[in-house]
Amino acid sequence: MVYTVLLIGIAIVAACAGFAFRKYIAEKKLQDAESKAQQLIEQAKKEALDRRREVELEAKDLLYRMRQDFEKETKDRRLEISNMEKRLSQKEENIDRRLDLLEKKEKDIETRHENARRYEDSLKAKDGQLHALIAEEKERLQKISSLSAEEATQILLSRLNEELNTEKAIFIKKQEEELKAIADKKAKEIVSLAIQRCAAEHAVESTVSVVTLPNDEMKGRVIGREGRNIRALEMATGVDVIIDDTPEAVTLSAFDTVRREIARLSLEKLISDGRIHPGRIEEVVEKTKKEMDEKIREEGEHAAFEAGVNGLHPELIKLLGRLKYRTSFGQNALQHSKEVSFLLGAMASEIGLDFKMGRRVGLLHDIGKAVDHQIEGTHAKLGADLAKKYNESVEVVSAIEAHHEEAPPQSLYAVLAIAADGISAARPGARRETLETYIKRLEKLESIANLFKGVEKSFAIQAGREIRVIVQPEKITDSDSINLCREIRKKIEEGMEYPGQIKVTVIRETRSIEYAK
Repeated sequence: MVYTVLLIGIAIVAACAGFAFRKYIAEKKLQDAESKAQQLIEQAKKEALDRRREVELEAKDLLYRMRQDFEKETKDRRLEISNMEKRLSQKEENIDRRLDLLEKKEKDIETRHENARRYEDSLKAKDGQLHALIAEEKERLQKISSLSAEEATQILLSRLNEELNTEKAIFIKKQEEELKAIADKKAKEIVSLAIQRCAAEHAVESTVSVVTLPNDEMKGRVIGREGRNIRALEMATGVDVIIDDTPEAVTLSAFDTVRREIARLSLEKLISDGRIHPGRIEEVVEKTKKEMDEKIREEGEHAAFEAGVNGLHPELIKLLGRLKYRTSFGQNALQHSKEVSFLLGAMASEIGLDFKMGRRVGLLHDIGKAVDHQIEGTHAKLGADLAKKYNESVEVVSAIEAHHEEAPPQSLYAVLAIAADGISAARPGARRETLETYIKRLEKLESIANLFKGVEKSFAIQAGREIRVIVQPEKITDSDSINLCREIRKKIEEGMEYPGQIKVTVIRETRSIEYAK
């Protein structure tokens, strides 16, 4: 019994102790939770304060930028207003000069009108005298010839009719010759003006490419230990890599523009990536070659789309794309092919041939230049073989073969291809050897104008299609400037050969300047 009571007491004490321990644990957890909550609140307050400061700084920065923009816009507006004021002032001066000129012309017209009236009165008096003399002569002739006025009139009319028939035949023949000459000249003018309107892009390619480096230390990484990197790059691309004293630059040299472009793109990728070693070089070069093949195909497709030529064989499209990286006397081969395509299509349309066929012949006429570095033979013969290989029509093949007159033309498309090819190659600035001649023509144009007395300056503008001549107003009057313009025009026609027409503009300006003190 005592033992039972003792057990019960122990159980009660244990229960009380457990309850007290759990209460202590719960209070401890509550205190920890309150402490963490307090820390979170303080951290949130600190973050809110930091965010507030950031927002204030952003607002201040935005306000500063807006103020700068406003000041810049205000400055631009002021400059624009100033320029407008200057233009208005110049217009007012021009209007004043024109008013003075109009007043002078009005006075001149009044003087001429008075002189004309006097001359008209004199003519009336002389006309009366003339009629009297004619009547006297008629009477005298009738007495001498014993013919009536009607008979004499008939004889004169018959003789005049015979003379007029002879003169009429001579006049008609002369007019036919003049009209033929004018028609030939007009046809040449139309062709030359069409050439001048062919304002295509002009790209001058070279045999080197320059790759810019971020710093001179990169040269050592490009060279590599004992030159292994540069040798690996030259072996993989087939170009010469030249590293000299030029700051922050590497030169790539090769006559094959495709290989040079692959080398340039690969080196730029290696420099931007930073990992330059033989294994990485070979990997990047192979990847760039694949990208280059895709780019060449896209260039060919774009050229065909631009020229409106459909149904080309995929290999011909690739060869067209390669022409973008081929030059002839400094003229880009693909751009030249597109020019010839446009010109040949227009010519074919004018004479009633198939416009699309003309475009096709023009686009493919230099396709042989894409392979003439690898295969022996002229580009015209190679191009004809390629066109035949890829199932182009007989007209296209024969025109390609004959466009440099290496074979006789078999169709009108071949004749037009010869003409269009010559036009594209001969336009001013198209090729290096014609550019020098073109510049000399501009210099000669200015020198002809400077030969005349009273000419102060002369400027050849609009690619040699216009010459503006500024004269000295104290030596050349307004009427003299008209005669001077005609004389310069005649001198240019006699002493120069040029395509199209040249506009001659003579400018005479008188300025009066005074200073208010």
